[in-house]
Order: sequence, then C-alpha cells, then structure tokens
Amino acid sequence: MKISLGSDHGGFHYKNEIKEHLNKLGHEVIDVGTNSTDSCNYPEFAIPAAEKVASGEAQLGFLVCTSGEGVSIAANKVKGVRCGIGYDDHVSEFARRHNNANMLAFGEREMSLNDVLRRVDIFLTTPFEGGRHALRVQQITDYEEKHSK
Repeated sequence: MKISLGSDHGGFHYKNEIKEHLNKLGHEVIDVGTNSTDSCNYPEFAIPAAEKVASGEAQLGFLVCTSGEGVSIAANKVKGVRCGIGYDDHVSEFARRHNNANMLAFGEREMSLNDVLRRVDIFLTTPFEGGRHALRVQQITDYEEKHSK
C-alpha cells in the first residue's frame, strides 16, 4: 500500500519512526517532510500529505505534530480527506471502522512512540464497516461536493 506521511518540526522524530515501521511492513511511503527539527509551518506539510491521499496517489496517510491538532485541522481542509486524531486505540480503530478516515494524526508530545506505532497498525488493519456509517460518510462527501469551490 502507498501511504502518505508528513510532519512539522514537533513531529519529526515520530514521523521517521512511523516511516521505518511502515517500510518494515512492506508499505511504500511518500514522505512529504519536514526533514529536520527546524521550526516550520505545519500546513506546508499536512496539506501536501493530504493531497496525496485525496488524489489517490496514496491510499492512507499519517501526520504528526506536537499535539496532532494542527496537522489534523489542515488535512481536513483538503476535499476528500477525513483525518482523525489517534489519541487512543479505540478512537484509532473507530476512525476507520465508522468514519472511513483515510488519515490519522498523532501528537509527539502527547503520546508514546509504542502507542503511536500500535495505533498505526490498528488503523491499517481495520476495515470500514459500511452500513449505517456509509450514509453518514456520504453526507459529509455530499456537503463537500455542494460547498467546494
């Protein structure tokens, strides 16, 4: 699977750990940066990572910043992206199972690396349940279509 990956300076270390983990699992990673701990602006990396998912170049994506909030907000501005914050195992599972999320964000300062890598695996292996949840996701998609420029 092709997976998009991005971070700002506050998520740089975990981004690299996630990349290594995904590579070991046999996934192709599209790393849009950042490539250092030098201060930078999270939208410059979250948006391109999200665009890779929205375009279909990547099937799923992961983002990391200090809290997970900023990159998630930026990614969700890209039409077709549904990015949750993987703040626990249950939410990481249900972001896929019920919301058909195609991206998940993490906070390097807020979560342990072991927790993040476990949640990456949960997200990757959980299928979308469909059913009543498909209607809800479709309502979001319909709104995006109606209100996009």
